[in-house]
Amino acid sequence: MKSMLPFILFGAVAITMIAATGGRVSNSIGIELAQIPAGHFSMGEKPGTKWMQGGEWDESPVHEVTISRPFLLGVTEVTNAQYEQFAPQHHALRGKDGFSRGDDEPALFVSWHDATAFCVWLGQREGKAYRLPTEAEWEYACRAGTVTPYATGATLPRNYFRAQAGYADHRTSHTTPVSLRVKQSPANAWGLYDMHGNAEEWCQDWYGPYEPQAAFDPVGRSVGYARVTRGGSHNTDIYYLRSANRLSALPEDRSCYIGFRVVQGPPVTTKPLPAPAPALVMSHVAQERAPHAASGYQPDQPYFRGPRPYVIVPEDARGPMFWFHNHDPAITWCENGDLLAIWFSTQREWGRELAILGSRLRRGSDHWDPASVFFDLADRNDHAPALWHDEKGRLYHFNATGIGGWDGLATIMRTSDDNGATWTAPRFIKADHAYPNGCVESVIRATNGAIFLPVDGEKATELLVSDDDGATWHDPAQGKPADHYVAGGSGCRIAGIHGALVQLRNGDLFAIGRGTDIDGRTAQSISRDLGRTWTYSASAFPPIRAGQRFVLKRLREGPLLVVTFTDKVVKQAPFELGVQRGRVLTGNGMEVIDAAGKPRRIYGMFAALSFDEGLTWPVKKLITPGGKPQEFFGHGWTKKFTTDDIHAEPMGYLAATQTPDGRIELISSGLHYEFNLAWLKEPMPAATP
Repeated sequence: MKSMLPFILFGAVAITMIAATGGRVSNSIGIELAQIPAGHFSMGEKPGTKWMQGGEWDESPVHEVTISRPFLLGVTEVTNAQYEQFAPQHHALRGKDGFSRGDDEPALFVSWHDATAFCVWLGQREGKAYRLPTEAEWEYACRAGTVTPYATGATLPRNYFRAQAGYADHRTSHTTPVSLRVKQSPANAWGLYDMHGNAEEWCQDWYGPYEPQAAFDPVGRSVGYARVTRGGSHNTDIYYLRSANRLSALPEDRSCYIGFRVVQGPPVTTKPLPAPAPALVMSHVAQERAPHAASGYQPDQPYFRGPRPYVIVPEDARGPMFWFHNHDPAITWCENGDLLAIWFSTQREWGRELAILGSRLRRGSDHWDPASVFFDLADRNDHAPALWHDEKGRLYHFNATGIGGWDGLATIMRTSDDNGATWTAPRFIKADHAYPNGCVESVIRATNGAIFLPVDGEKATELLVSDDDGATWHDPAQGKPADHYVAGGSGCRIAGIHGALVQLRNGDLFAIGRGTDIDGRTAQSISRDLGRTWTYSASAFPPIRAGQRFVLKRLREGPLLVVTFTDKVVKQAPFELGVQRGRVLTGNGMEVIDAAGKPRRIYGMFAALSFDEGLTWPVKKLITPGGKPQEFFGHGWTKKFTTDDIHAEPMGYLAATQTPDGRIELISSGLHYEFNLAWLKEPMPAATP
């Protein structure tokens, strides 16, 4: 190998030049490795002035990095032919989901653990150390001396990427199988192929935020729940293929998007950065068990409070707190008397910028904490969160996570035994990235001890069931034929998406979902065999549509509670500065009997009670503060709306929990309502003369 020339400084970047010839070696299984020189570079990219342009939140602060030693890096991603010398059984995964069939295509469906095991095996075979690159090594090698967004300059030529179609066609072309044969695009200046696109590549590091100070052979954080991936894939929008862009994935993730390349060289022994400080939602969490009762609260007296905001965006919000679209909430009570709420925040529901934010209403406080990050896999579609208190002191967090949009979601779970201050490492409970697998905020435990987690399927809701407190899960409907959503019809799934679930006193499961109507009403589903089969009929409730989700719960006092909406939104004004104005409810509303015994017509969000296991719903009441017209901001699809005696919030995704003292804590996409059974039983106020 020829000697390297001294590095040459260009602004803030130091480039070490390799002689034009030589600089490559090959090993016994055909992996080519290029000599990467020692040097310096500016890692990261400054945020731009336009959203999602010129750098993302986690790419800053830009900081100077020294790579102190040359290293050998794979010229391409490890291919199927190379990987299968270590794991012959991997051959059965070729072509899964339509990707990576050939010998010279990258080995996909490989976890971080699989990739590191391959490095150990290869090192033993070769008698030389192999490992994954650090994140800093990867970006340094990708840039190959450049300071532009891509190694090719300000733009990426078309022959460098595969099926990317930008933001518009996220549900179709992003899953179109394409050839991933390595070396289809030109190499960068240091002889490396496919650093932009083709397959994402595992790095050694735990994912975590950057620090501003200069770093010497950095190795990331000491702990984390996700490993860094780099480079983007055949599925990734072009913007995310930039040299500085950071992604992450759970180390157990095996998908059609992630592969790896290897470094030949000893491990980097730099001391990692400590774990970052916990987010506000997990900071200073009281641990003493405390009663949930509010000061002066009496369960037998009518009680109502709200709405008040629980989505409070900090003034200095950055990163995944985009404020524009806060939606799809979950809520639970904690043993210390707190309330915990989570939701996703994003610009586009199908985008990669989704993050799960959280807030806490601490015992004794009148105000929710400002929002902070509860869970986030970088540049993943973290979707559809759910929370559940098992009534034994344990909190469960469920979530869907997608490599790209919501057409490839897998389901994860973690638990907390300290009121949500710390959580177990997230793990997959449904690992295949499929459409859409989003969790529904309606988890229950049946009388047989099983936990039921509803997840969205194709125009229906399926159930993930655990008989061992979440250790293992199964889907009774997996592989079953299509259902017949008609009155008297039957099938293996709950009719409609976002299916809300309860168990009846006789052991049957009862559910209602959105989007599948029978005889002009929302469909209801009943299972007499714990979710294996279902029969369908019309419910007592009007259909709901996009931007709306039911609550169905059994109250501690015994009755069933439904919270839903009277009329769908059919007319709305255009967007103005990110705020959708002028939502109009049309239709006939719903007739209720007021305190004077006279009929009144109501519009918007209402509650219904059943005292006979869902056969009848004699109590229907609008959930509104009433009185003079008041304007509120509901986030999500709701935006601004006005309430009075007969108008409530017009739409929203709803979630609810009931505290041990009987208070019902209901949240929509941005607002928190609090009431009890005694208040629900009160009739609507009479009309003002």
